[in-house]
Amino acid sequence: MMKRILKDLLLIFVGAFVFALGVNYFTIPNMLSEGGILGITIVAHYLFDWSPGVVNFVLNAVLIVVGYKFFEKRAFVYTLISIAACSLFMFLTEDVGKQLTGDTLLASVFAGFLVGVGLGLIFRSGGTSGGTTILAQLANQYFGWSIAKAMLLLDVAVVVASVFIIGLEKAMYTLLVVYIGAKAIDFIVEGLDERVAVLIISNEPERVLNAITKKMSRGLTVLDGHGGYTGQDKQVLYLVINKQEIVQLKHIIREIDEFAYVTVHNVHEMMGKGYKAKGSS
Repeated sequence: MMKRILKDLLLIFVGAFVFALGVNYFTIPNMLSEGGILGITIVAHYLFDWSPGVVNFVLNAVLIVVGYKFFEKRAFVYTLISIAACSLFMFLTEDVGKQLTGDTLLASVFAGFLVGVGLGLIFRSGGTSGGTTILAQLANQYFGWSIAKAMLLLDVAVVVASVFIIGLEKAMYTLLVVYIGAKAIDFIVEGLDERVAVLIISNEPERVLNAITKKMSRGLTVLDGHGGYTGQDKQVLYLVINKQEIVQLKHIIREIDEFAYVTVHNVHEMMGKGYKAKGSS
């Protein structure tokens, strides 16, 4: 348990440091912004020259006090540490941040990438970025909005509002920053091992099962199904594979049953060491 906690804390502090570098070396020197609470923090710096680290800490501290009930104990503690670490590193690096590039496009790419990687490491540890997450939870409770919809609207609202401070062109670049950041977060949280779940309904289930087991070294789960139109009993094959293996799987199925019905679904998370290690379902 202690080893896991130390690993999580290391991820939080490394993530917070990378996050701060993205803000102070690329976002602020190039007059870009961000979505959510971070965007408000940056705009406040442009308007009043307030310390981004201090403002970030104050805003998130207020929100986390308001929204503490939405967190489990572990996530609450990790989020407190994440907010403190991000704010501290932003404060410590704000005076040493240099404009490493005057190319706004290049700055947008690196700002989004570094902020996204930093937040991704924090999310991977079990912490959160605080602010926007809490506001989204409040919007969900009082207005019935979905969490994803609320977070998107809040981010967009901050970016749109920043137009009056940084200008339309910089705001458009900021949308690129937010998009790249989101992709970087997904990359860090989900990793390179992107998987998909596949459901196969075939008139030759045994042959398909044996072929996949032999040629791909994959285990499958056999589910009992029932045709709603035909009334016939069916065997449904289920497996989880790497996305890169889809082409091979389709080729195997078509060789046996070209009329087989196959659906493919993205898998956002897998739990269980045995399943992941073997790559089976």
